[in-house]
Amino acid sequence: MDPLDPTTLTYGLLATLVLFAVIAFLTRATWQRIVGVLISSVPIIFLVMLYDKIAGQLGWWHYPSLVSGSAPLAWYIAAALFYGAALGLIGWRVIRRWSWSGLVVFILLFAGSGVTRDYLYSTTTGLIRFGPGLIPLIADGFAYGSSALLVQALMVLIVGKPRTDRLARKPKTHENNP
Repeated sequence: MDPLDPTTLTYGLLATLVLFAVIAFLTRATWQRIVGVLISSVPIIFLVMLYDKIAGQLGWWHYPSLVSGSAPLAWYIAAALFYGAALGLIGWRVIRRWSWSGLVVFILLFAGSGVTRDYLYSTTTGLIRFGPGLIPLIADGFAYGSSALLVQALMVLIVGKPRTDRLARKPKTHENNP
């Protein structure tokens, strides 16, 4: 499968959109929170493009299948939709439940899982290649962590703190049943 094929890119975007919708439903996000996280994820497109450009210039990582050194816009939109918006909603729920300690744990797990994913891709698929040493992996973790933190900060500015949200679906209690 060619990751640059327009059909593959389209299917990838559609799959990411479906994943976002499922996660939005499962996290019981309000429409305000959904719109807020989508708006908050837009800067991620440009931030990740910038990180990729800097990393390529410094020899930290690159995508061997790309001639231009820059991935197609669809890659960055899919990353913003899944890693920014969908996982941003999961982060919102974690922070809503565990406050600042939840934020710290979420950012660390997010960055760690992102680096792990990229490292596994580099060793199995060759889709991404890292430069030598630990610095490229640390920079990759920084890219993931700072992106996740930016989404959470923008959501607070746009929609408000996680603890102020009312959930869209209230759990059933015995008082609701006749």
